[in-house]
Amino acid sequence: MTMFNMLRNSARFSGLFLAAFILITVSAFHVLADEKTFTNSLGMDFVLIPEGTFTMGSPTDELNRDGDEKRHQVTISKSFYMQTTEVTVKQWRAVMGKQFLFKKKGTEDMPVVRVSWADCMDFIGKLNALNQGTYRLPTEAEWEYACRSGSTSAYSWGKTIDCTQAMYGNNTLKIDICVKSAQSKGLPADQPAPVKTYKPNAWGLYDMEGNAWEWCQDWYERYETGEAVDPRGSKSGTDKVRRGGSWYGVGYRCRCANRTFSNPASRYETTGFRLVRETQ
Repeated sequence: MTMFNMLRNSARFSGLFLAAFILITVSAFHVLADEKTFTNSLGMDFVLIPEGTFTMGSPTDELNRDGDEKRHQVTISKSFYMQTTEVTVKQWRAVMGKQFLFKKKGTEDMPVVRVSWADCMDFIGKLNALNQGTYRLPTEAEWEYACRSGSTSAYSWGKTIDCTQAMYGNNTLKIDICVKSAQSKGLPADQPAPVKTYKPNAWGLYDMEGNAWEWCQDWYERYETGEAVDPRGSKSGTDKVRRGGSWYGVGYRCRCANRTFSNPASRYETTGFRLVRETQ
């Protein structure tokens, strides 16, 4: 006899108790089902990134490799939640309001751009004040680990890139290689795409490669030699790391290992950010 039949047939359990039992069972199922994902009150979606060890940087024979991408082993010792998309215009306005410094252009599902690293810190401070968890920018190591999503190639999907895989080269003034491809999707030139326009990587993260550069937590510096555990870079510096490439530039800037940097006060039409939510 099943548990539900026992409950149904026993005079000791009322219909109300049975309903409560089912409700508790269903609730427990949802808790288990949602362990790997999280959505906050602003509609920001996160996916759990497991702890693990990977090779950060690029091999010497990777096409268009830069000299600051020296390969080294990195261990991420604790799982974390990574936002599945870049922070959108809608999410920015929900936290910062419409009067913060300058009006953010674009539809609500576009990545917010023209935000400095310092602006991101203001956003995170206000978000954390809601007491719905602890949010921050990803470290550079966390960012590359999540971007690779278990892969070891130049891009999360393989060795090469084309216009169907990411938003880049959508620039009529300089690099127009993907303008026609973007237009075939109904996307205007000279700007990023709405989030989730392109397929996610193996861990469910959208636009890690292309669309908008993303600020990271770290100051830019040369990698240390040897193995590293949860590297966070120097405590001071002059420039903050940006990762991922953008709609404006060439495809090879979207490589998982590619690095660039800017003054933390800089605001670019090409640059936004995504968040990490720490696990409890």
